Amino acid sequence: MNGLENLQPLISPPPIGFWPPAPGWWLLLLLIPVIGFAAWKLRRFIAQKKTIVRAEQPLDPARIAALAELALMPKPYDGAPAGAWLQQLNGLLKRLCRNHYPNSQSHTLNGRKWLAFLDNRCPAAGLTRWMVLVEGAYKPECKLDDKAIAGLTQAVDTWIRKHV
Repeated sequence: MNGLENLQPLISPPPIGFWPPAPGWWLLLLLIPVIGFAAWKLRRFIAQKKTIVRAEQPLDPARIAALAELALMPKPYDGAPAGAWLQQLNGLLKRLCRNHYPNSQSHTLNGRKWLAFLDNRCPAAGLTRWMVLVEGAYKPECKLDDKAIAGLTQAVDTWIRKHV
């Protein structure tokens, strides 16, 4: 007797139906609406979140007074000597520094150290490139062209508005 004749015929497995799914799929079916709702809420939250634009701080009375004094200073246009004007600018800046930074001993600084101190407090003003601010007051008959006067005035104005 042959061993193959004793074998039973092959039984085909029953067909796998689409429904009902396995137990894990029920959980996924419940999580899809929850995930969709969370994504919808998150989209609304992200859309409402806007980038914060850092506006210029409101000016304190000392800065307002300094800006008014800067505007009233007679500027040395048309080749007039600029020494007195440069001394007034330095005096204005030193008074502001003495009030805003009382422990820094900034009123004792001069030359490049003074400009570096100013530039450290407000790099946007770029006062280190205006060496004439500290040297011009000591040069006899220091004269500035109109473009330099406007640039230095703008740099000092920026420093007054934005120094920390």
